[in-house]
Amino acid sequence: MCDPSQPRPSARAFWTNLSGPRPRPEKIRLLLRNNWLKLVRIESCCGHPGEPGC
Repeated sequence: MCDPSQPRPSARAFWTNLSGPRPRPEKIRLLLRNNWLKLVRIESCCGHPGEPGC
């Protein structure tokens, strides 16, 4: 989950978001999209809390 008080995302949040009920292809797509958004915006949060990669 995105927590503005944390300077970096935690590993626990990463695995928690990946264990959700979504189909595997959608999880991979969201993981790539959200990490791309974090890289482009130079931020630690993509703006989609609870999704894989955020």
